[in-house]
Amino acid sequence: MRAFVVAGSPVAQKPIRLAPGPADRVIAADYGAHHVLAWGWPLHLLIGDLDSLPAADLEAIRAMGIPMVTAPAAKDETDLELALMHALDGGARELVICAALGGRADHMLANVLLLARPELADASAAIVEAGQTVRLLRGGVSAAGETAHLTVVGAAGDLLTLLPLAGDARGVTTAGLLYPLSDEPLLFGRARGISNVLSASVAQIWLREGLLLVIHTSQALEAS
Repeated sequence: MRAFVVAGSPVAQKPIRLAPGPADRVIAADYGAHHVLAWGWPLHLLIGDLDSLPAADLEAIRAMGIPMVTAPAAKDETDLELALMHALDGGARELVICAALGGRADHMLANVLLLARPELADASAAIVEAGQTVRLLRGGVSAAGETAHLTVVGAAGDLLTLLPLAGDARGVTTAGLLYPLSDEPLLFGRARGISNVLSASVAQIWLREGLLLVIHTSQALEAS
């Protein structure tokens, strides 16, 4: 099952060419419900402490009979974190996280780092904002000798950034990029992997060890 989990960034941008289908579930984290209503998406669940959602939106959601899970304001998890765990508990194995990159820097960084939660290791999770997509590639080599791998589908000229997270990324190999890597390291805290370019419509990334943020920016967004 695929779930769209909409966070509460105050400057959110609707994903380009991506929207929930009839079989998808849409979960809003607090102010994320405002975005869902504004984008004309269906809403299946509202979760959070509801400290930022406008009263008019809350009343509209209640009138529609949409289920709500109310959390205390004093808690260890963010509303987005609660929504993601609820989606996983409900059987979602593909997560599209929206409205998570704009606004306050601390919220943006915390939202991106949620991709590293161990509960997401067996799920396909991506943060999508307009024409940008952020994924986390977890390094490793299977018993069959297959290296962890991620495919990026876009267009020639799109930007692709590779950033190591929580330490060095080792054994990075790429295909379909203007500046290729062949079993090389990307060092934590250095910006070598910024702004590579897709040389075709598909790029491939392999990672033997570590964690690698893969940030795809579409050419259409750059031109806008």
